[in-house]
Amino acid sequence: MKAQEIRNLSVDELVVKLGDLKKDLFNLRLQHATNQLDNPMKIVEVKKEIARVKTIIREKQLSAEA
Repeated sequence: MKAQEIRNLSVDELVVKLGDLKKDLFNLRLQHATNQLDNPMKIVEVKKEIARVKTIIREKQLSAEA
């Protein structure tokens, strides 16, 4: 998901998406630990996606305060 697509979501939707991404990351780490993960770069992609969502949430919080 691109940053522009993330910006179009509301804060509540972003919080739900963040929770889903954290669950995905947990599952990927579990698969990696048990040597069942086919593509280890998927972990990096999910981490970056989490960072994007957190950044957009923070931007929206700051714009609401101003």
